Amino acid sequence: MTDAYYFISDLHIGGDEQLGKVDFLDELLTFLRTLEATDEDAELIINGDAFGLWEFTDVDGLDKLDALVERYPELFDQFEATGARIPITLIPGNHDYELAAYPEYVDRLAEFNLTLRQEVSITRRVGDAVVYVEHGMQRDPNNRIPDFGNPYANPPGYFVNRQVTSRAGRLSERGKFNWLKDVQAVTPMTQIPAWMLSNYFYREMSPWLRYVSAPFLLLFNVGFLYVLAFALDAAGLWSLPMDLIERFLGLFGPVGVLVDLLLTANLAVTLLLLLVAIPLFVFARDVRKTLRRFGIDRPEERESSADTYLTAASELFASDPTVAVFVYGHTHRPAVTELEGGVVVNTGTWLKRLRRVESAFGVLPPVFYSWYQLNYVRVSATDDGEVAVDYELVEKPAPNEETWFQRLVTSTPKRGTAIPSRTVVRPTTEASESVSAETDASDR
Repeated sequence: MTDAYYFISDLHIGGDEQLGKVDFLDELLTFLRTLEATDEDAELIINGDAFGLWEFTDVDGLDKLDALVERYPELFDQFEATGARIPITLIPGNHDYELAAYPEYVDRLAEFNLTLRQEVSITRRVGDAVVYVEHGMQRDPNNRIPDFGNPYANPPGYFVNRQVTSRAGRLSERGKFNWLKDVQAVTPMTQIPAWMLSNYFYREMSPWLRYVSAPFLLLFNVGFLYVLAFALDAAGLWSLPMDLIERFLGLFGPVGVLVDLLLTANLAVTLLLLLVAIPLFVFARDVRKTLRRFGIDRPEERESSADTYLTAASELFASDPTVAVFVYGHTHRPAVTELEGGVVVNTGTWLKRLRRVESAFGVLPPVFYSWYQLNYVRVSATDDGEVAVDYELVEKPAPNEETWFQRLVTSTPKRGTAIPSRTVVRPTTEASESVSAETDASDR
């Protein structure tokens, strides 16, 4: 029986132009070499999105894999070397869904000692328990494959990816900063508009325009209070706040006059925005009602992606006591969560990650700080019959791509919740008896 299973996912290797850059290639090669040298009876499982086949638009079919082999020869040589020592198993994700649709990929990948399982999910036995493994796209309405295995059964996410992600890879190098290629790191996808606005303002906008507009944006909150004081004074309700503001600014001479001019300009802009916002609010509210009437917008169905997988895991643990660990990826958010009956593992991603930080001043766009959270998960049986889930970080420094202005207007981002390095679950008696019975039956 295998001693340990190693899990990684969401490498997204490959794609058009700038998407083909693999920032973590050295770390991945080191990890594979470590497994090649291990004395364990182990297996590496890549549970989906090993490759970015969706991101290729200039080649088709098996030519995509040939393009990968040509572009990353050292990686595929290492796959072959590590796969000669321990089994390496791949299951398709949504971004490399083509792996599930064409049997030719099985033989081609086998040349590099990679075993492709063209299935939505697989299981592995660890001690007296079972590990359930999936990529996770089937639980995502935008990326669920309606007819798994059908090469033409592409979900909505496929078409969005072809039009947005692939094009971003082709256009990224044209920007003042090579940032568009990181669109895959933006999760959830609803953050893409804010991310693009942020990068336009801080990176692509003409510097003189940015620094001219910055004072107005920085003083927007103060300007709002100025509008309130002005309205109270104009209505004859309370003139004291306006008098205090004028006296205070008068203490600073010409600088105070300049600030007063900025606040007055903000007053005009704020009043204009309020006038425009009223009809827009009415319009947006009517559109929302229409969408709900057609069943497109359903607030009651909204839940976080993590909740979707935790619910699915809870149902699986309850229906099949043999399952002690539920492994998935897809969302790029690594986590290890204990539930009644087992442990839920999100294998995260090896892509760059982004953390949104709101501006500390005014209404400046948020800043998306980049960092890496490369990781792998090891699942094994302990000597006393328990199942251990070990979460291991692969060190890689943050790229520090933020400009001085971005750092000036935001606070230092906080690190995410720490994931425990080891989580242990004890299979139930039912699980042990069920697996033992299955083993006896298979032996016969």
